[in-house]
Amino acid sequence: MTDDAFHSFLEPGQWVRHPDHPEWGDGQVQSAISHRVTVNFLHMGKVVLDARVVTLAVI
Repeated sequence: MTDDAFHSFLEPGQWVRHPDHPEWGDGQVQSAISHRVTVNFLHMGKVVLDARVVTLAVI
């Protein structure tokens, strides 16, 4: 799958949780461009994730 073919369903402003890192706390999506999603987590700060690998839970 090419980068251009994948589009995350996440949008800036949504609140999410990382399924493997609940200790990071809730996070707010800052940007979602192709497969790259930047989230600002309460206890971890800004993290860039690959939405092809991690499925964030929308809260």
